[in-house]
Amino acid sequence: MSYLILGLALFLGVHFFSTLRGTRAAVIGRLGEGGYKGLYSLLSAVGLILIFIGFGSYRSAGYIQIWSPPFSLFHPIALLLLWFAFVALTATYSPPSRIRYLLRHPMLVAVKAWALSHLLVNGDLGSMLLFGSLLAWAIYDRIAVKRRGETGAPPVGWSINDLLVVGLGTVAYLAVFWLHDSLIGVTAA
Repeated sequence: MSYLILGLALFLGVHFFSTLRGTRAAVIGRLGEGGYKGLYSLLSAVGLILIFIGFGSYRSAGYIQIWSPPFSLFHPIALLLLWFAFVALTATYSPPSRIRYLLRHPMLVAVKAWALSHLLVNGDLGSMLLFGSLLAWAIYDRIAVKRRGETGAPPVGWSINDLLVVGLGTVAYLAVFWLHDSLIGVTAA
């Protein structure tokens, strides 16, 4: 569990640091844009690796169950949230679309939906720590972005890009759903 906590602290700490615009600007001034981005990427990657290692070792040592979510109540909601997360994630990297505009910051929306969906169906300590931390960070970061006045792209009408976002998001959702057991070691259904 200590690797999981250390990984979350490092990964989320680096992301939290990027919201401190004055301090961030000072570091960029000292390291340069490339140096800052390189260090940011390296620390984020190390944090992610520690999260994977930590969560994997936690799971292999045995879950610490805190509560048992009612499967029939939360599972359908979690699956719908996951689909929405993949659509939002696709919108993050799509050409301008109405969906992207409506979500404002689709990556943060995707993280929130993904984390919440996993919290609904996992009542163990490690899952609550992992997904709860990522959900809290995404909420904090959205507030920080809003305070900076970043509003996202200007509005556009519905277009073929929106169909592509929904279509590709749905394909990605189905692929991960189908491969979840192979990739993660836990059946999604």
